[in-house]
Amino acid sequence: MFLGIEIGGTKLQLGIGSGKSDELIVLERVDAEPGRGAEGIRQQILQAAGRLIQRHNITAVGIGFGGPVDTATGRTIKSHQVDGWEDFPLADWCQKHLGLPTVVANDSNLAGLAEARLGAGRGHGIVFYTNVGSGIGGALVIDGEVYSGPAGTAVEPGHLRPGPQAEHADETVESIASGWAIGAAAQARVLDPASHPLLSMSHENRPIGAESVRQRLIEHEEADERDAADFLTRCEGVVDRITAKMVAQAAADGNRMARQIFDRACRTLGWAIAQVITIAAPQIVVVGGGVSLAEERLFLEPVRRYVDRYAFPPLRDSFQIVPAKLGEEVVVHGALALADGEKASGNSPL
Repeated sequence: MFLGIEIGGTKLQLGIGSGKSDELIVLERVDAEPGRGAEGIRQQILQAAGRLIQRHNITAVGIGFGGPVDTATGRTIKSHQVDGWEDFPLADWCQKHLGLPTVVANDSNLAGLAEARLGAGRGHGIVFYTNVGSGIGGALVIDGEVYSGPAGTAVEPGHLRPGPQAEHADETVESIASGWAIGAAAQARVLDPASHPLLSMSHENRPIGAESVRQRLIEHEEADERDAADFLTRCEGVVDRITAKMVAQAAADGNRMARQIFDRACRTLGWAIAQVITIAAPQIVVVGGGVSLAEERLFLEPVRRYVDRYAFPPLRDSFQIVPAKLGEEVVVHGALALADGEKASGNSPL
């Protein structure tokens, strides 16, 4: 049996399993405490993992880390949420304190590995996985193995820049289509609801007279005020509380502003997925993460439409886009598969 660990910014999960099945013998969830820094999370790992190792015959440990990782050395490069993970020898630290062989990889890569071997991508030779949550990650799995590139950071759709006009490093797909970005966009619109009222009219293929423009502007301003008021009710007047989940619910309830924000995110994500398809030609695209749990008509259906619009035409009928199957435990399953591969060969499967 193996121990799989997921280390996120606010989530810590530990599971025990064989690495070959989508069933876990044990799963423990712990609320990580990012305010205590990486050292606080490491102490939580020792406490939880120590209990599990005492009760089960664990032979190796796999870890999925929420940030870039040097898979060759088992060192974390950094965390974007928690201080103290910069160039940290996580695999060596774990082996020293837990007394077991340990291998470490990026959490998105492990989620992709799990979905390819055990989940929605099972049975397909080339699987592209992307998770859309607080950030956007990705993994390309070929014949059951993750292609991570020489630096361990290959296939990162969230860090694509949408078009040549995006000249700065922070102008990315993730800055538009992630859960954090969706929430931030709604917050900005609520604070300035009348911004860009002519945008929707600019796409109409018919002439619009001056009086029609004036009337439409009035209608848009009134609609935006209603939508902003709806958001303020939902967040109880505290704009910073608006999240992607709240935006998804408002969109499902008919809030036009929320639907515009969600559509922009879906269009940007669809464009990014289409770029990966054009280059790698996967047989199946698996989409996971918290944002993907929105109603299919709000998220997956428009993403599919936009992918079809932007993908290389000869490839349009060569792939499927499906939701992930393994749920919140997906990274733990990937970590178990990683540990299984390490134990069997003495080398990481990544």
